[in-house]
Amino acid sequence: MSVVDPRQPVVILGGFLISDTAYQPMADWLMNEQGLAVAITPASRFDWLLTSWSLGWRRLLDRVDGLVKELQSRSPSGKVTLVGHSSGGVMLRLYLSHEPFAGRVYAGAERCNRLITLGSPHQAERATPLRAMVDRRIPGCHAPEVDYVAVAGELDLNGPLASAFSRRSARGSYRSISGDPQVRGDGLVPVQSALLLNARPVLLEATAHGGLFGSSWYGSPDRITSWWSAACR
Repeated sequence: MSVVDPRQPVVILGGFLISDTAYQPMADWLMNEQGLAVAITPASRFDWLLTSWSLGWRRLLDRVDGLVKELQSRSPSGKVTLVGHSSGGVMLRLYLSHEPFAGRVYAGAERCNRLITLGSPHQAERATPLRAMVDRRIPGCHAPEVDYVAVAGELDLNGPLASAFSRRSARGSYRSISGDPQVRGDGLVPVQSALLLNARPVLLEATAHGGLFGSSWYGSPDRITSWWSAACR
C-alpha cells in the first residue's frame, strides 16, 4: 500500500436513489475544514434506476473516471481519494480493478490510492446481480496498492436517532442481506456487510445509513469528522 497524502483531492460517489446534492455538506466540510479539492459525481434518481443494468453502472463509473482524471492533474501526490456511500462504495471497488466491465477497463488503482466506503453492502447473502458480481470477481481488498477503509454504522432502532422508517424496515433489510434480522446495522446495511474483508474497519456508533433512516448519518458533520479522522490516521 502506498503512502496517502492527506492533501490529495477527493471524488465522491453516492448511493442508490440518493441525489448528489445530499453529499454537498460532506464536500463542503472536506473543502472548508481540510482544504481539499472535492468533486461529487453527478447522479440523478434516473441514473440510479439504470444501475439495475451494466449500462447504468458504466454511465456513473465513466463520470467518476472523468472527475478522477481531472483532479489527478491538481493533486500534490498525483493520486486521488475515493469516497463511496452505500452502493457507490461497491461500484468504486470495480472502478479500482483491472477487470473488464461493459467494454471498459477502468484500472482506477493507477490513479487512486485510497477508497473509503460508507455503509456499503459489500458481503451479502442476497445481493443484486451486479453487486454479487463485484464480490465474486474482486473479493475483499483487491488492489494491494490501495488503502481500503470500510466504515460501518450502528443505529439503536429503539433510540431517539432512529426514524420511524428504519424501525419498520431495518430488520427485514438485515435479514435479506445477512440472513439474521437481529444483527447490528445502520438501519439498512448490517455492520458485518459494511466491513469489507481485510479493509481497515471503522465502526461509528449512533449512525444511520442516510437521512431517511435517522437524524445523524455518514454525511452529518460530526460523523464526517469521525470517519475522516480515522481514515487519515
